[in-house]
Amino acid sequence: MTILERHDTNGVAHLRMNAPDRLNALSDEMLAALSSQIDALSQDRSVRAVVLSGEGKAFCAGHDLKEMTAGRQAEDGGRAYFKDLFDRCSRVMMGLQALPQPVIAQVHGIATAAGCQLVATCDMAVAAHGTRFGVNGVNIGLFCSTPMVALSRNIPRKHALEMLTTGAFIDAEKAERLGLINYAVPGETLEATTAQLAEAVASKAGKVLKIGKAAFYGQAQMRVEDAYAYAGEVMVENMLFSETEAGIDAFLNKRTPKWDQ
Repeated sequence: MTILERHDTNGVAHLRMNAPDRLNALSDEMLAALSSQIDALSQDRSVRAVVLSGEGKAFCAGHDLKEMTAGRQAEDGGRAYFKDLFDRCSRVMMGLQALPQPVIAQVHGIATAAGCQLVATCDMAVAAHGTRFGVNGVNIGLFCSTPMVALSRNIPRKHALEMLTTGAFIDAEKAERLGLINYAVPGETLEATTAQLAEAVASKAGKVLKIGKAAFYGQAQMRVEDAYAYAGEVMVENMLFSETEAGIDAFLNKRTPKWDQ
């Protein structure tokens, strides 16, 4: 069984986590598979959008607690293993945001702890009604500190801290209101709605998506003055693209632009 399946259609890479018996937990094997696909996608100019989903009854239940318990058996009590685990997980999360292609989470069932972090890390997200989101490690004595990084950059701080300190779940409708996801939709339309969003993204020029996504995250950490200066430089570079010249020409002549990649 392949733990992370991939198929590509019309410029969209579909990644499906395939460990339903473990609720698609971010095990060592799953993290390695995600890392490998991130490396491959970063070099794949034929792909202009990515959809990440989960097989079975859940999107992702976070880290594999059985593996984490086994890691405690080391002489140092697991310190080295845990440090390596959270470093690897953080690299996967940062790798998803560093991809040139926008990544869309297609979420159902539950997205808890690092699974909620995964949703918050993706550039966009669509979830089925009935989906529950939580950073509920506090319920078992483990504060979700690394999931907090992505969550607190997606939703208002007070709501993030409430989730982190109470361990309470929120539903898809509240997740949409808070900005954790883009759309909450009926389960029967989840795949179609996500595909429609992905295809809309993939219809754009890949080179333009790449420079735009990088600029989006780059400016978000800057002061307003620095952000405008940086964004202005990006606009200048973008204006010099052949794709931009072709797009403007198509618009002026009332044609649909066609992109190579």
